[in-house]
Amino acid sequence: MEYRNPHTLVSTGWLSEHLSDPDLRVVDASWYLPGVDRNGREEFQQEHIPGARFFDIDEIADTECGLPHMVPSPEKFVSRMRDMGIGDGHQIVAYDGSGLFSAARAWWLFRHMGHFDVAVLDGGLPKWKQEGHPVENAVAVFGKRHMTARMQGHLICDSARVQASTRTGRAQVLDARPANRFLGEAPEPRPGLASGHIPGSINIPFDSFLNDDQTFRQPSEIAEIFANAGVDLSKPVISSCGSGVTASIIDLALEVHGHRDHTVYDGSWAEWGGGGFPVETG
Repeated sequence: MEYRNPHTLVSTGWLSEHLSDPDLRVVDASWYLPGVDRNGREEFQQEHIPGARFFDIDEIADTECGLPHMVPSPEKFVSRMRDMGIGDGHQIVAYDGSGLFSAARAWWLFRHMGHFDVAVLDGGLPKWKQEGHPVENAVAVFGKRHMTARMQGHLICDSARVQASTRTGRAQVLDARPANRFLGEAPEPRPGLASGHIPGSINIPFDSFLNDDQTFRQPSEIAEIFANAGVDLSKPVISSCGSGVTASIIDLALEVHGHRDHTVYDGSWAEWGGGGFPVETG
C-alpha cells in the first residue's frame, strides 16, 4: 500500500506524478540533532528534489525565546512563506534527508498555521534517490504568493497544560525520544538538561513508526504500536520529544491512525528538562 493522502503522507510515486503541478510546492525540511555531523542547508545546496526550497526549522522560528526552533509568530511565518513563493491554494510536500525525521515538524507547523494541504514525503530524499528520481542543485525562483495564517491553537501545547495533564490524567503524554534518554540512562544532546522524562509519560520512540527503509508503517501497524504501549486513544494525546521535532512524528502517526484529539508540546524536553519541572527516571 502506498500513501497518497495529500493531508498526511504521499509516496515518491505520487510526488513524481505531480511534481510539475503548478500549485505544488516542495520543501526540504532537513534538520539534524546537535552533534550529528550533517548540515541540512549545505546538503540542500548540493542536491534536492527539483523545485524544492529549503525550510529552515531553526530560522522559521521564534529566535528570541531561548529555546530551539519554537513556533514563530504568524507574521514571520507568512513573511518567510511569501518569500519562498508559498501561499494559499498550494499543496505542500515536505521531505528530509534522513527519510523521515524532521519533515513532520514542517508538516505540523503548516497545520498549526492553518494550512492543511500539506503532506510528508514517505521515505524522503533517500527513497526518492534510490528509485532514480531526479535531483538538482539549482535554486528555483517563484513569484511571491500571499498566505493567510489562521492559527490552530488546539494543535500546540505549553508546559502549563502538560503539568495539568500529569496531575489530572485527562491527557496522555507520549515521548518520542529514544528509550535510553527517556529512562535517564543516556545524556541529552543539549547541555544543561536533566535526564529522564515527564512524570507519567509513555515512551514510544519515533522510529517505532518507521520501517527499515524509513517509510511509515501501515495504519494497522500504527494501531498496534499504540495499543502495545498502553495508549488509550479515547483520551487526548500530547506529543513530546527533545525539542518538538520528532514529537511531530507521533502527531503524524495519530493523524494517520484517525485520532484527531492530539497536540504537540512545543517546548518539549528542551524546556521541561531545563526548567526545574519534576522528572522521573527508569
